[in-house]
Amino acid sequence: MAALQENQSLTEARLAQVPPQGAGWANTARGAALARVRAMGLPQRRDEYWKYTRPDSLVQVEAPKAALFDHDTGSVFEAGERLKIVFVDGVFDAVTSDDLAMEDVTIERLSEVTNTDIHWAKDVYGELEARGQNPVARPLAALNTGLASDGVVIHVRGRVSKPINLIYIHNSTGSDAILHHVIRLDPGTELTLMEDGPAAARLNMVLEVDVADGAKFHHVRSQGRDHERRAVTHVFARLGAASLFKSFTMTANGKLTRNECVIELTGDDAVAHVAGVAMGDGDFHHDDTVFITHDARACESRQVFKKVLRNGATGVFQGKILVKQIAQKTDGYQISQALMLDEDSQFLAKPELEIYADDVVCSHGSTSGAIDEEALFYMRARGVPKDIATDLLTLAFLAEAVEEVEDAALRAAINAQLEGWLLRRRG
Repeated sequence: MAALQENQSLTEARLAQVPPQGAGWANTARGAALARVRAMGLPQRRDEYWKYTRPDSLVQVEAPKAALFDHDTGSVFEAGERLKIVFVDGVFDAVTSDDLAMEDVTIERLSEVTNTDIHWAKDVYGELEARGQNPVARPLAALNTGLASDGVVIHVRGRVSKPINLIYIHNSTGSDAILHHVIRLDPGTELTLMEDGPAAARLNMVLEVDVADGAKFHHVRSQGRDHERRAVTHVFARLGAASLFKSFTMTANGKLTRNECVIELTGDDAVAHVAGVAMGDGDFHHDDTVFITHDARACESRQVFKKVLRNGATGVFQGKILVKQIAQKTDGYQISQALMLDEDSQFLAKPELEIYADDVVCSHGSTSGAIDEEALFYMRARGVPKDIATDLLTLAFLAEAVEEVEDAALRAAINAQLEGWLLRRRG
């Protein structure tokens, strides 16, 4: 009883922040989201999907301080043409952002959209997040829908000529950012969205993506090198028939990162791939939580997650594939692996399959272990120094996840970042 009262008090303290005011539909969506938070309560360690990750610093009223990381604030994805949209401590920066006008796509600020009486976003904003609350409660996502005041709303009407790059800059040690992005892709369209940067001392972000029939959405994200930052992110996606959704996340450093991805395949022949690599050292805690629902025939899903851990770092993977009775011919694949570079780190995994159809191919696996001693000996016997050989084997271990990125230039940028992290740790 005492724990319940404490949670209710904490929930009300977090909800004391007044949600931004807007048009009727926006206020309705925000009110419904805050009602969901009150009904669920904020996450606690005793909750099934939070037993491996302490949510304390994500739910407390004041954001923990995070020292600023002294590095160039430029994008990881500097090479190639792109449209830049910059947020500083969770607030849109018009000065450093590009002109948002671009052919075949409309880009608007969330604060502008929620003040209009009629807008397509009312059918997506908070809608996908609400659908993603069942069967697993995600109260921090609902909190985001209720309180977010900034973000972008993107409507794709054709094949966009260049990627859109969301750049997040952390400039204040006490910043507490709540960002919410909404994306709708019309039938047959295509978009590549890139995200990079630490964003804030504490970040709560939601990305809702509605992918219509035959559309393709590519998502590549790098979460920044600020070590003291804390973040919880959510991606909610709904896929139509013969559509494609591919998301890849690279995380290096960070005291606490929780990335949730909730995907519904609602149209036949849809494809959803979610992948990620995480590299952590010391007081590093990284949690990937994925829930994919197959609710149509002949759909394909892949989950590929790799973590490299050292000096007491902790990695978590919770992944589930739910195959409903209608979803015959499902092809589902899930793999989570950790490379432990010492005996002090730990990897906690909870892979799940729940299948109600009888004509499916589904598999899952999870392993953790050290560097392959035979491979290391082979390389050293041929003159490769131990530290370089270890780095090469580490990159080979991560390759399966990185290969999920289709664009060769983006793969090269990601590999360069991974090599840089290993080089710095080699010292």
